[in-house]
Amino acid sequence: MQVLCALLVLAILGQDLLREAVAVPVLQTAATVFVAICVQALPFLVLGVLLSGAIAAFVPARALRRVLPRRDSAAVGVAGVSGVVLAGCECASVPVARRLIGQGVAPAAALAFLLAAPAVNPVVLVSTAVAFPGEPAMVAARFAGSLATALIMGWLWLRWGKLDWIAERALRRMPDTAGRDRWRVFAETARADLVDAGGFLVLGGLVAAAFGVVIPADWFSSLGEQIVLGVLVMAVLAVVLSLCSEADAFVAASLSALPLLPRLVFLVVGPAIDAKLFALQAGTFGRAFAMRFAPVTFVVATACAVVSGLVFLGGVR
Repeated sequence: MQVLCALLVLAILGQDLLREAVAVPVLQTAATVFVAICVQALPFLVLGVLLSGAIAAFVPARALRRVLPRRDSAAVGVAGVSGVVLAGCECASVPVARRLIGQGVAPAAALAFLLAAPAVNPVVLVSTAVAFPGEPAMVAARFAGSLATALIMGWLWLRWGKLDWIAERALRRMPDTAGRDRWRVFAETARADLVDAGGFLVLGGLVAAAFGVVIPADWFSSLGEQIVLGVLVMAVLAVVLSLCSEADAFVAASLSALPLLPRLVFLVVGPAIDAKLFALQAGTFGRAFAMRFAPVTFVVATACAVVSGLVFLGGVR
């Protein structure tokens, strides 16, 4: 935040020089793309972090535990579907999943919630619909692919996961927020999520703008013709960019030279596993967990996105 403020002050002081520097048509085009992405995505980002803060402050983990079935396989399904109504960004879902485990929820159900909450909530689905007007199938495909990823990973953990892979600190019972000032918890959580997610949104906007003016359009066209390569490239790009799920649809929509299927892969893989999520998971649940969970999640998310795209998008387009 301090660096951002310093850069803003310098930009204000040197605005005449900046105005001359960006007078080049290529830079003007890039600036237009960057501003358009940020302006479109910002309202959904703000709404997402407000909902995330409200959940952290006013929805205790014990309330979620009470609604989960005692049978672990059924609990995975309920936890995955609960992501539809409990919005939250990827960064917020990791501590919530840890809180659930600390409150006695089966790890498989907590991990299903971790993957579903930032990917299938209403804010993400509405932002996807706005980013892809006239393509309602993209919303359905993203929902189905992301939910399938969460459920499959939960059931895979239930079958083959081991509790000793999760760090001991993540299994400790965590204090509830009932005795704290809930409005303060709400404000702190929303502020932290906005700062973190906003930074990644700016980074994603810059990368998308650079792609639009630096990389020749025929590169994207040739990438679209090689659909397997396009899917793999967009899956890796989702991991590297680490965008917030409330804003990634606008970045994907800006890459209009690519077919819908690779862009769908980008939208499904990103909320499931990216660079920042790997770091958060390693720090929260331990490196042994992250080294096993992240690669499998990447493969499952990519496969679910492709299958969902073939079903809902009517093939490769």
